[in-house]
Amino acid sequence: MMLLIAGLVIFLGVHSLRMLAPAWRERMRGQLGEGTWKGLYSLLSLIGLAMVAWGFDLAREQPMLLWSPPTGMRHAASMLTLLAFILVAAAYVPGNHLKARLGHPMVLGVKAWALAHLLATGMLAHLLLFGAFLLWAVANYAISRRRDRREGVVYPPGKALATVITLLLGVAGWAAFAFGLHGLLIGIKPFG
Repeated sequence: MMLLIAGLVIFLGVHSLRMLAPAWRERMRGQLGEGTWKGLYSLLSLIGLAMVAWGFDLAREQPMLLWSPPTGMRHAASMLTLLAFILVAAAYVPGNHLKARLGHPMVLGVKAWALAHLLATGMLAHLLLFGAFLLWAVANYAISRRRDRREGVVYPPGKALATVITLLLGVAGWAAFAFGLHGLLIGIKPFG
């Protein structure tokens, strides 16, 4: 469990620098240079992510049940993960309505993904992993939107075609993951 926690601290810590220490982050980017900063950021992110994955896998070998969610929560989790995939797609498809309206759809996608997994399982390892990501995403979204308002950030208006492409990519990604990749990569088949 300690490996999972340490990985979460590293991964989410690196991804929290902009919201918790923006001045220090900018100072370090200036001192190290953009390329070195991005390389170090990426390296620490990958190390943290590897520790999270390995630690979560180890923690699942000795499961500790905290509660038993009702079966219906799995259906809610499926819909929330569909929403999460659409929101993540919205972060990358330029000019869509979701990005224009929400500003930070990737972070909202993480919120939906984490909440979905918390609803579907009651294991301690899941609570640590998805609870940490949910808390991070809630804080990140609030701080990011506040920063947008303070800095007068205006997102370009969305276009219908970009929004349709976003929805199609999100649904296709969700289907590929839900009906195949989740079982292959995680070892759990959400749909049987």
